[in-house]
Amino acid sequence: MQTNCHFSVLIHEQAKIFGEKTALTYHDFGKREWKSVTWNKFSAVVKQVSNALINIGVKVQENIGVFSQNSVQYLYTDFGAFGIRAVTVPFYATSSEEQIRYMISDAEIRILFVGEQEQYDKAHRVFPQCPTLERIIIFDKRVAIHPNDANAIYFDDFLQLGENLPRQMEVEQRCAEATYDDICNILYTSGTTGDSKGVILTHGQYHAAMEGNHKTVPVDENDVVMSFLPYTHVFERGWAILSLTVGARLIINTYPRDIQDAMRETHPTCMSSVPRFWEKVLVGVRAKIDNASGAKKALFLKALSVGRRHNIEYLSNGRRPPLHLQLEYAFFNKVVFSLIRKQLGLENAHFFPTAGATVSPEVEEFTHSIGISMMVGYGLTESLATVSHDRLGQPYTVGSVGRPIEGIEVKIGENDEILLKGPTITRGYYKREALTKESFDSEGFFRTGDAGYLRGGELFLKERIKDLFKTSNGKYIAPQLIESKLLVDKFVEQIAVIADQHKFVSALIVPVFAMLEEFAQSQGIPTDSREALCRHPKVMEMMQERIDTLQQGLASYERIKRFTLLPQPFSMEKGELTNTLKIRRNVLLRNYAAEIEEMYKD
Repeated sequence: MQTNCHFSVLIHEQAKIFGEKTALTYHDFGKREWKSVTWNKFSAVVKQVSNALINIGVKVQENIGVFSQNSVQYLYTDFGAFGIRAVTVPFYATSSEEQIRYMISDAEIRILFVGEQEQYDKAHRVFPQCPTLERIIIFDKRVAIHPNDANAIYFDDFLQLGENLPRQMEVEQRCAEATYDDICNILYTSGTTGDSKGVILTHGQYHAAMEGNHKTVPVDENDVVMSFLPYTHVFERGWAILSLTVGARLIINTYPRDIQDAMRETHPTCMSSVPRFWEKVLVGVRAKIDNASGAKKALFLKALSVGRRHNIEYLSNGRRPPLHLQLEYAFFNKVVFSLIRKQLGLENAHFFPTAGATVSPEVEEFTHSIGISMMVGYGLTESLATVSHDRLGQPYTVGSVGRPIEGIEVKIGENDEILLKGPTITRGYYKREALTKESFDSEGFFRTGDAGYLRGGELFLKERIKDLFKTSNGKYIAPQLIESKLLVDKFVEQIAVIADQHKFVSALIVPVFAMLEEFAQSQGIPTDSREALCRHPKVMEMMQERIDTLQQGLASYERIKRFTLLPQPFSMEKGELTNTLKIRRNVLLRNYAAEIEEMYKD
């Protein structure tokens, strides 16, 4: 059963229902021990935060910044702010000083919550450049506050301002006056072109999103939901709140690098993720298959073949597998797939929403084949995450992004652009009236910038319209499609396809150096210099063979003809990646101009 009410009272209403049941499981900053919070405790701390915020003068619909990785304090702050009708503005924990300075100034933020030392240090350095900023509140008790900083306090000290709920009558008055027209969040998109704009998300949008998703996403109070993506990401934010509305237990993963350990320790039933997570799982399983003995390797390959036929060829098409296939699958599920899921910590796997980038059909087929129900979907910050998604237990097409949720009207416009209308769509961009106006057509449909088509009620994506490349020979190239095919290779960590206004397709590739060095050692190639390793003829020959195999299904003009192996990864520090790890192609073109020019020399 779902509690779909205004977020100002959501946690308190859930506490009335679930009481001493565990609501949140989390780590303290820098610790490994898992702790738990009941719904009653969650509600009590949220009330304290609401009282403390009023005590420091936070007004109705005032913007509050949160610059932190996922943490229990983050959720307390979010819902405490909602309780007094304030607006939270999440920043990615990896944001640069320039990015946070811009967002603080644009949103006129007076109060900024920060996570660890890195976030505090950045906030402290930009403080003099942000006229509106008055106070920094620090989640992590280990942070060393600058000796001359009189504007920073720890979250625990901030909480004391709300102890015994001194302003509770005012809190309740604000809750009584709350409306679904209130702004809930302003989410600044990181932007692959470098532009950052604040997407306005109202409580009404969230209300509609919770209702629409609840009808087709079967998360319930028995689920254990891992929060892996940052709460700043609209996908994780919407998914986590949806889980809270049904009383599921939320596991807060603070450090993404620890996700594999966190899964094995907490055994989640559900987790939202981006395709790259599952690509790495596929690479890991393939590596084990490659290193297995002849008999074990044959068993693995046979199991995957049976899993594919049972779950893809039959179940995904709404067909019942024949009895002999059911028996074969039951055997391999018990002796092979259950072990893979156990190694991942997914013994109790329910379903796994996946979106945020192109999902390779190979990855989608693999996860379904081993008995993990990947729920592929599509959405944007401006649509409050979900536009469409697969339905658990219902037919789906590998390669689609599922069926639109109830309440969303999808139309295919000029250049096959996906256009959206409905109660979950943003009313616009913060302080950007001109941009808001041009983002909607004359009928009020939001322009997504994504090309796609509808077939049999399912939505299929083609490419990001602005990302579509045109070669000098007049051929159109969808770079993300090509990149997704190569990212499933165990030797490929990152890739950027180059083609726009060039006569053929090339690529910049960052290899997985652990694998590359292992290969080099087997060939007697020195590994003391990454630069030399990336240029070695035997390495280039091996990579060329793998690339040729992976792109066999592409048209000749889409295939990568030349590539450069890079000794260093693409990074946010150099501006090459967004906070959501999407490639900023214009920056890569500038940073690697010499390498690209070399690939196009005759």
